[in-house]
Amino acid sequence: MKKLIIAFLLASLSAFAFAQAPAPAARVGSIDAERERISAERARLEAGFLTEDAACYKKFAVNSCLRDVNARRREAMAGLRRQEILLNDEERRIKGAEQIRKTEEKSSAEKQQEAADRRAKAFEDYQSRLAREKEKQQNRADTQAGEKASSEAQADKLGNKQKKARARADREAAAAEGTQKFNERQKEARERRAQHESEQLKRTKPPAKSLPLPE
Repeated sequence: MKKLIIAFLLASLSAFAFAQAPAPAARVGSIDAERERISAERARLEAGFLTEDAACYKKFAVNSCLRDVNARRREAMAGLRRQEILLNDEERRIKGAEQIRKTEEKSSAEKQQEAADRRAKAFEDYQSRLAREKEKQQNRADTQAGEKASSEAQADKLGNKQKKARARADREAAAAEGTQKFNERQKEARERRAQHESEQLKRTKPPAKSLPLPE
């Protein structure tokens, strides 16, 4: 009986030490094995206690013997129950940590995707702005080129008008000068003719009669 109690205490201490130790991820697969070990330990202990119960009925102090066996049974079963509770806590902790890890990974993946989407959207917006700015620059260049061409055409048109105006003015001035010279020549011709006629009259005029002599 003492050997049974010592074995039970050693098993309890070993299980307690296992439960108190930090549970790595590898412990997840061994929790069911620990439950099976506890279940087997419970069955083994129960079989031993049943044997002790049967032995009590052969003793004179049956009730006292049974109370002692039941007390040890309750203590042993309570120890196994505590081990199961610790295993359950460990399992919940590991599953909780795993769930948190998955949630964080999912959240991290979603955040990474969101960041990638933001970067792609920002790049797309930048490309759109760049294309719009390039189009505006091209439109400004086209407008400036059109304005320059129009200005040059107007300048050429104005230059042609000015040339025509100067040519017309030159022709008018030449015509006026020609008219003036013609008039001057006509005047000179009239003056020469008048002078010539005057000279002719002087040459052809009869001499004046002499006065009669006094008687």
